[in-house]
Amino acid sequence: MIEYKHSKKYTEILHKINIYSFQTYFKEEEVMKNMKKFAALVLGTAMIVSMTTGVSAAIETKDDLAGKKIGVQLGTTGDLEASEYEKDGAVVERYSKGAEAIQALKAGQIDCVIIDSQPAQKFVENNDDLKILDEPFVEEEYAICLKKGNDELLKEINGALKELKEDGTIDSIMDNYIGDNIGETPYESPKDADHSKGKLIMATNAEFEPYEYHEGDEVVGIDADIALAICDKLGYELQIDDMEFDAIIAAVNSGKADFGIAGMTITEDRQASVDFTDTYANASQVIIVNK
Repeated sequence: MIEYKHSKKYTEILHKINIYSFQTYFKEEEVMKNMKKFAALVLGTAMIVSMTTGVSAAIETKDDLAGKKIGVQLGTTGDLEASEYEKDGAVVERYSKGAEAIQALKAGQIDCVIIDSQPAQKFVENNDDLKILDEPFVEEEYAICLKKGNDELLKEINGALKELKEDGTIDSIMDNYIGDNIGETPYESPKDADHSKGKLIMATNAEFEPYEYHEGDEVVGIDADIALAICDKLGYELQIDDMEFDAIIAAVNSGKADFGIAGMTITEDRQASVDFTDTYANASQVIIVNK
């Protein structure tokens, strides 16, 4: 076995070499860390740019809807009217509930939501990151639908509506849900109301506050109160059946419901399937966008 003896000078040189190697290693580690940070920064910036370039230009008026993703509630006037923009490259996303369309808007999945003005105001009140455009999308009138040929009930309901308009009941019901005196004028059936003629079944979609919505297990709202006031006038008990909006006309035509009332607008397509009463409310479709 050969034993090597190192001079003091050699030992010092070897020690310096080891220190240099140790320092160099950690400098390389620091460089690698910085390179990784830089790469992550570049990647993140690229993703942000990519996401940003995919976002549509802001919608300021209904003239900006071409090529946009529009959210609507299936079967509503908003759905029917928004479909006209599909020929201009718009994509209409249809949801069972207006609230689902609002969530999609907030998640960036669509560019706007078209819905009736009163529910729109409720959604915006509860979501401070949303706004309603000043320009209405379309004006409309609400009426009650009945099966074609049910002329006797149609005449009765129109007569009741006329009386309820003249005596201020409908205005009072509206004021109880809309405006500065909310909750101050609730409708109550007269103590001497006669419900001996049987029962009328109302088909509705209780996802449309303030016209119809759930309060616990009960369906309440403008339309529910108007329907009750009509039944009080005509001598019927009221039963409310909640269903999808696009199932209401089918329920009326099949006899599962006597009439449908759900903030429903009179359109030519609907008039081909059902009869409508006189109108009981004026409203409008509006456009909701992110701020």
